Parts: sequence; C-alpha cells; structure tokens
Amino acid sequence: MNILLSNDDGFQAPGIVALCRVLRALPGVRVEVVAPEHNNSAKSNALTLHAPLYVHQAENGFRYVNGTPADCVHIALTGLLDYRPDLVVSGINNGANMGDDTIYSGTVGAAMEGYLFGIPAIAFSQIEKGWEHLDAAAAVAAQLVSQIGGHQLDGGKPWLLNVNIPNLPQGQIKPPRICRLGRRHAAEKVITMPSPRGETMYWIGGAGPAADAAEGTDFHATAEGHVAITPLKVDLTDHETLGYWSQGLQHLLAGSGAD
Repeated sequence: MNILLSNDDGFQAPGIVALCRVLRALPGVRVEVVAPEHNNSAKSNALTLHAPLYVHQAENGFRYVNGTPADCVHIALTGLLDYRPDLVVSGINNGANMGDDTIYSGTVGAAMEGYLFGIPAIAFSQIEKGWEHLDAAAAVAAQLVSQIGGHQLDGGKPWLLNVNIPNLPQGQIKPPRICRLGRRHAAEKVITMPSPRGETMYWIGGAGPAADAAEGTDFHATAEGHVAITPLKVDLTDHETLGYWSQGLQHLLAGSGAD
C-alpha cells in the first residue's frame, strides 16, 4: 500500500513524525511525506495560485513545500510523484478537528484534496493540544490504516474519514465510534493589542465551546474516551430546502417581473 502523508502543522511537527514512523513499520506499506514548510493551521482547502511554490527535501527524507496543506497534496498528485497513492493520510494534528472545525481545518483540507482526486483519505487529530500520549494516538492511527486503508469500501468509491483521538494512554482509549459532526458556539471575541508602531493588531479569537455535543456526535464520543470517526463529503448543497428555495424564488422572481 502506497501512502501519501501530509499535515498542516509543518513537516517537523511531532505528529507527522510519529505517524510516519508507525505507518512505515506496517508490513507492505510505503510512505511518502509531502508537508508544509511551516504551520498552516486553519488554511482549509486553500491553494496558492499567485505565488511560486518550491519543494525541498529534509535530512530525514521528508519533502516540504512553501505552501498550504492542499498545495502539498495537489503538487504530489499532479507531478511530484511518479505513481498514484492508494491512500492519502493527514496528521496527526495538534488539537481537535470536530464539528465546525472541519470547515477551517488544514488537516482535513489535505485529506480532502486527495479525496477530490478520487483517492481514499483519512485525517487524524488529537483532541487536546500539546502532544500528550502522542505515541498512543499514532498506534491507534496505524491500526485503523492497517484495518481499512487497503480495502475497497462503499462499492470502491473514494471515501474521506475524519478521525479524532483522545489524549489518553493506549490502554484507556476506547474503541472507535462512527459519529456525525457536532456544532460549536460562535468563536470567542477577537483579541486586540497595540503594535510597536501604535496601530491596532487583531488576533482571531479561540474556537467556541461545543453547542451540539449530543449522543452520536464526535464531541460526545471523544468526551467518553472513544475514538471518533466521521465520514465526510464535499457536497455543500442543502438538499432538504431545495424545494423551499425553488418555490420561494419562483414566487419572488415572478413578482419582480424577472425572466
């Protein structure tokens, strides 16, 4: 199994180093690392279109790009690699990617880029920042990759999984649960402070607490010590309200005389 490994914390982050080590220890697995040069958290699916990108190789063999997580996977799949990977893996992220986080997450963005190219993909994150019990999280990730990474699932169609792992010793991590995404409250207030030149600097506030952490959500599962696995898709269409908007807009447009 050929795995393309990326992340959003940068190629030197402990999470990707630990994950690469355990994946390469799996029998019959080849791992190629193409990751951002620097931390690119919250870059989502952004691609760099108005600046050149460069690829360099570190002493440990990891290749790194002066771009976003999606840039890394995109470049790898469209010319850098001379083969098509069987699986794209992203992480392990330093902090949770649950609920609304998935919209912003560079970790999920890297995995999603592989999914958009028709390749199965998994994004891995630890719930708390700080890398506590990282080896346990890496072992869980390797086990999941070993169990499902090389199998044809869902009729052979590509799939995208978002996996969040509690920061617990391996013996205390409970079995995976398939979950839906929860929801967060609005983010905390923006942080302001004066710059050395007297201008006001703005820093994006922290993520809000969980608003929907009901049973069945990723928030609920991880709070109970389980690994949360959420299948994701890219279709943002609000299918439930298509009929409402179709009828409503027809009525409004008719009233305005529009064609």
